[in-house]
Amino acid sequence: MDHIPRLSEVLYVGLCRKIGTPTEVAIRRDVLDMDEMIRKPVHNHRGCAIMESGSYREGFRLTSSDRDSMFWHCNYKLITDISQSQFYYNTKHIILLMEDSDTPPGFVKLRLLTPVLISCLVLFNGGTYLSSRLWREKYFQDKITKGSYSKNIRIHGPCSSGFFGLLEFDEAHCLATFSWPKLLGNWVERCQRHTWPPIPVLEKILKIECHCVPIGSKVDATSNELEWRLSFSQAEQQLVCSMNHTQFLCYGLLKIFLKEVINCWEDKLLCSYHMKTTLFWMIQSGQVRWCPNNLLDCFWMCFKYLLHCVYRGDFPNFFIPKNNMFINKVVEDAHESLLQQLYQYYRKGVSCLLLSPTLRSILEPALSSPSYVLSPVEGEFMSVAELYKCGINELRNLTFTPQQKWASYLYLKSINTLSRLSISPYQLLTLQYCTAQTLVHLSFIMANDTSCCMHRNIYNLDIIIYGMLKMAAKLGPLSYLLYLALYYYRTGRFDKTLHITFITKQRLLQTFIMYGETLDRQRYNKAVGNLPLSRGMKIAWVDHVYLFKNIPFIEELCLEQFVSQQNGEPFLIVPPFVMVEMLSVLSHYRLGNRSQCLQSLTDLQTLLLYDDGTHVTLYLRDISWQILGICQHVVGDLHGALESFEESPKHVQFNRIQEATAYRIECVKQQLQRYVYM
Repeated sequence: MDHIPRLSEVLYVGLCRKIGTPTEVAIRRDVLDMDEMIRKPVHNHRGCAIMESGSYREGFRLTSSDRDSMFWHCNYKLITDISQSQFYYNTKHIILLMEDSDTPPGFVKLRLLTPVLISCLVLFNGGTYLSSRLWREKYFQDKITKGSYSKNIRIHGPCSSGFFGLLEFDEAHCLATFSWPKLLGNWVERCQRHTWPPIPVLEKILKIECHCVPIGSKVDATSNELEWRLSFSQAEQQLVCSMNHTQFLCYGLLKIFLKEVINCWEDKLLCSYHMKTTLFWMIQSGQVRWCPNNLLDCFWMCFKYLLHCVYRGDFPNFFIPKNNMFINKVVEDAHESLLQQLYQYYRKGVSCLLLSPTLRSILEPALSSPSYVLSPVEGEFMSVAELYKCGINELRNLTFTPQQKWASYLYLKSINTLSRLSISPYQLLTLQYCTAQTLVHLSFIMANDTSCCMHRNIYNLDIIIYGMLKMAAKLGPLSYLLYLALYYYRTGRFDKTLHITFITKQRLLQTFIMYGETLDRQRYNKAVGNLPLSRGMKIAWVDHVYLFKNIPFIEELCLEQFVSQQNGEPFLIVPPFVMVEMLSVLSHYRLGNRSQCLQSLTDLQTLLLYDDGTHVTLYLRDISWQILGICQHVVGDLHGALESFEESPKHVQFNRIQEATAYRIECVKQQLQRYVYM
């Protein structure tokens, strides 16, 4: 397959659809930027800082894009020269001197200068040093004892790795310094000489932090306990964001080729970081013309550089070239095997891309038909509905779940400050969504606060909570009305609960709503396309109902919340259509409306029996059948409840409520036995 502009353009369009158009990528980054800005005051109050890194933060949404986060404590101050210690207070800060005189390139030792006693210290050559191994193990143990996902966590390099729901995460507890440019030698000079990154980006990079992550080098694995690896994740994030879209898609192309072709072999010697570094070097070299009709050549130039590095056995780090990222990893037989593998692809030429199922599906139509042409513009054009869905998918991954009132207040104060800035439409939408989420959780925190339950306070508290939930319903997705219904139900106002559920149900059944993958684009564009984003979210987007840990929302589901939390899930997720019917059944039952109660119960059962995933997402069938069983149990249909509880475990255990189901089954069986012996 020779390089021709037509194939490059087809590949460009196909990758836009697979990886994202420029607008989609910008939306993803805007949402995460705003998310970090909102959370920053709360993190600062706790004396720590958190940064999301990795491919997800860069704007990729591939199946292999996990969530990488870096945590560091603000009272640890890293310096590169002992004279810098005068800028910090020994009583407030823990000062560590970064020493790189006897470490491999890209690694440092951290010598303690502050006379304090902290864990993870080791005596070495008359000095006291911070051990990377002990530090890593300490935070791993903390994660197991305090984390909400302790059942599947493990150590992976410098990180603690596990799953948050279905999403894989890597968390690195590291240390930060603003002195990193002094450690890089001629990196700044090289960037200025090659004019990449652009001067504004370079100046921004020089003002942000460098990090030390708790992992030693592989030069001598037996004596690297004191070594910490330098990480430039924030700088790399700025470099990726400064790329044009062809460069970004070439990065994604390399990642896909790595996953589906190179790493199909047993030894996975290369990783995504090698692909990113390859792209950095090639962009800075200035030898590649980065445009859509040259994408195949862009890939091929990057591949040849990668092959050259493997041939030499030397893969230089972009920031510290003396740091060979192949050392003690790509050696001997492994090196020879990888070299032969890549050389086979080199002999095939650019046609080696056809070895990837994803890339083959994009290129084959153009190869089989010489007249097959797609304009790159077509790949960048998206309807209002598709763009809005992209933004909603990003918002759905944000969870503002403060466990204390003070954190909620800080979030709201931060949101108020940020709302006055000049921000993008999707950043404004993020503020709106986060405001609604914070108000909901603050409301139920206050409702569960027994210290506020004095007789003289109950009335005023009720007015405040009602106001916040009403505001959340006005700002948030359509389904946020259900939180107000939940509050009315728990306070015994069943008539008002039924009024809210009736209104919500009517709105949920509109043909233009966006719920999960359900979206009629034509009707959505007609009904919502000309409205502002904030208005569109209120009338067209339906979100799940999230019952977060440690916050009781409704007594009937407290058991499921507890069990789900014990099994490592951060929240119990209920489909809004199921929650509507549940509240209707329970409210009619409490009011003694027997016929309406049974009708709502029949509606719920019919929904679960005949829905094709449009209204009850398939992965939420476990909690949906559980809720049907709870409703049947409450109204006295024990046989029906038993059947529903037994149906729940047959579905994907997304909410991980198996123990709750087993307990309820046992309770129903015991009741049935008592009736038999009566």
